[in-house]
Amino acid sequence: MRISTIKFGDNAGKIWKALDEKGALQKKKLLKIAKLNDKEFFTGIGWLAREDKVLKKNNDYYELDKTNLTHEIGVIAGKVWQIINIWEEVDITTLKRLSEADDKEIYSALGWLAREDKICENGEQIYSLK
Repeated sequence: MRISTIKFGDNAGKIWKALDEKGALQKKKLLKIAKLNDKEFFTGIGWLAREDKVLKKNNDYYELDKTNLTHEIGVIAGKVWQIINIWEEVDITTLKRLSEADDKEIYSALGWLAREDKICENGEQIYSLK
């Protein structure tokens, strides 16, 4: 069993470092500097949002500041947690279907829950509660 908090925390660290060094960045530029794919990016954003460290601005710009993503990500994180609690183990496809959320929302929610140390990844994208 691999613990998601390790890799999701690493993703958050890469985003934080890029924003700390460069200031506000558009998502596309941030992906390139941090060397992350979309999934990794959104898990990192979810983690940083839970820490109240990332602000999303217009046109997909992000900067280090008090977050404005608590409601957006927190609500989906609550749904994802409930689904995993009921199903015990669940994959991304099932999470998307049951929560009616898209990839961005699911991965951000998983990052949020990983920061709270509430989930584990069992195999490739199969999640359970700790």
